[in-house]
Amino acid sequence: MTQQMFHEVAVARRQLLTPGMVRLTFAGEGLAAFRSTGIGDEYVRLFFPDEATGETVLPIIDGEGRWTYPEGKPPVRYSTYTVRRFDAAARELDIDFVVHEGGLASEWAQAAPPGHRIVINSPRGLYQPPPDVRWQVLLADATGLPALARLIEETPDAIASRVVIEVADEAHEQALPPHPRALVTWLHGSGNGLRASRLAEVFQQIPLPEGCGYLWGSGEQTAIRAIRQRARKMPVFQDSRSKLIAYWIEEGAESRGRPEALASEVSARIGADWSGLVEAKTPDLLTLS
Repeated sequence: MTQQMFHEVAVARRQLLTPGMVRLTFAGEGLAAFRSTGIGDEYVRLFFPDEATGETVLPIIDGEGRWTYPEGKPPVRYSTYTVRRFDAAARELDIDFVVHEGGLASEWAQAAPPGHRIVINSPRGLYQPPPDVRWQVLLADATGLPALARLIEETPDAIASRVVIEVADEAHEQALPPHPRALVTWLHGSGNGLRASRLAEVFQQIPLPEGCGYLWGSGEQTAIRAIRQRARKMPVFQDSRSKLIAYWIEEGAESRGRPEALASEVSARIGADWSGLVEAKTPDLLTLS
């Protein structure tokens, strides 16, 4: 039986998580045929109606996932977002949107009333650590925060995680799912369209434990490209032991003003040895802000 590729859903409720992020919960019978990949960073595309005609134009997708477009129709309008939560029994799906001006999906998410209907497609996930992984480094700006939170939530207790998240300021932090071997640092005042991102700089300062590791990162293209270039030279991240995804592109990101130097206490946290989390027999919760 061919899996259904498109699903019509309706806005059930909205929740403002922080000044910079809003969550929409979608529901409806359209989710009866929705099949999660079970991968923490799985994503869907939201398809929006044409502004002039009101028609939602969907692509034609073949068995290998290649898109073609219907002739004589308006352009396909869509945005890509990760799935924060899917509850098959309740037929509910949560997507978290970064709040900002000028974005098609963000502005829609801030205004769409309950009952408003939209079409999504079936999900695909990218996170794929090796079976023998013992630790991982997770890096993200605000756009990657929903996926990163779900990755922590779904990471087995035996795997240690070094986590760095870049947000506008302290008010944009979120409570992350608890994990016995997660060490978390929040960066403020850089990236996210404010100033140049610090993620690539910080990545260089993180000490790496011995054993099999994995690297996952998401954020603005310039920062992710710099992290990828460095990771490619590191033997520990060879052989598909990393996944780095540019979630958005900022024109002129390279010319953004440099952020102020990291506070000494933040630098100390980033450079702290966390190998004990990998080796510990009785894990303790270590979460730093």
